[in-house]
Amino acid sequence: MRLLDMVDSLVDLVIPDDPKAVLGMTKDLITLRNAADHQLAVCAGVIDASGMARKAGSTTVKLLQANGAAPASAYRWLRIGSGLSDLDRTAGYSRDGFLSSEHVDAVVKGVAHVVDRSQDPMTDVDRVGAERKLLSHAISGAPPAAIGAAARALGNEVARDTGGPPPAEDRSLNSVDYAVSDGRLVGKFDVDAVIGEKLFSALDFWSRARPEPDGSDDARTPTQRRADALHQLLDCGGGGQTLVSAPRTEVMVTVPADHPEASSLPWMGPVTEATAAALACDSSITSITLGGQQVPIDISPPKRLFTGLVRKAIIIRDACCVKCGAHATWSDCHHIKHFVDGGATTLENGCLLCRTCHMAVHNTDWDVIMGDDGHPWLIPPADVDPLRKPLPAYNRRTLTLAA
Repeated sequence: MRLLDMVDSLVDLVIPDDPKAVLGMTKDLITLRNAADHQLAVCAGVIDASGMARKAGSTTVKLLQANGAAPASAYRWLRIGSGLSDLDRTAGYSRDGFLSSEHVDAVVKGVAHVVDRSQDPMTDVDRVGAERKLLSHAISGAPPAAIGAAARALGNEVARDTGGPPPAEDRSLNSVDYAVSDGRLVGKFDVDAVIGEKLFSALDFWSRARPEPDGSDDARTPTQRRADALHQLLDCGGGGQTLVSAPRTEVMVTVPADHPEASSLPWMGPVTEATAAALACDSSITSITLGGQQVPIDISPPKRLFTGLVRKAIIIRDACCVKCGAHATWSDCHHIKHFVDGGATTLENGCLLCRTCHMAVHNTDWDVIMGDDGHPWLIPPADVDPLRKPLPAYNRRTLTLAA
């Protein structure tokens, strides 16, 4: 029987009206899916061992993706196909469709984790014992995350018994995972004590609460403050940033001249025109002219908008973020009237805004104007102050009635 004949049978499958019958059919389909995933994992392992992808200048995962596999599935099949050769019991449950590929993958990764945590070469007996313990969790219905947790606990025991480093100091456990979802970067990390201490130390100062422009308590949650601090640390690009330099960590934003609403970032994809404007405020601009076939035919040299001299003059005048008081080192030079709208890159048209406040000015109803006194003033949104009374820059603001 051709495998595609099974697809035809599934296409013509009639779902019964009886809920109990539907549940039984669902169980059978899950078993079929699990068994198919196992065979796909075996195929992935054979393809990888054959070197077919390498000979074609590619990888097994990319080859699987080119044939219709999702990236996560391709990686999972390859891990299972490569890891099941020494896990006979797990392979049997996988082959019969009893366990999902996600559960099998958790067992495979779990056993590999336990083996790696041992300072001494692990014997076959010990490895089989680890497999049995993790497999029992999978058979009992524990989710893959619980199997991973059990593997880490078992790995801790093995490391302790063999003289390995404690979990807090084991660098082999370090991991950082992230993915783009709905235009946002979502991730998680698990790092050792040293990296954790460095992270706490780096985020501590810039994640502290700071007063709002009207002197009230910081409205941000601790989680939001830490996110803002991370943003500022990324702009440092590893530290060493001087007061008049541009941020060390650079991003490229592409803004079509005739369609600024179609702006985009290389990694994260489309962004709003307001975000593109904020990124372009304190940047280097390169104009690229495209031909009819979207081929670049002319490229201008990059031009830094706020040069060191202008930035230094703005720092002398503003001293810090004009909205919240964040240090000048962490602040962008903001065009009060955007250069796209004819605003000049001058002392009179620039002010300091930290990255958080900069995005707030571009994306909310906060406004900045240049006062008759030669200093920037902030106009709060109506939901903050219904009268929208101008506020002086942070370095010139007091909490007296005279202010």
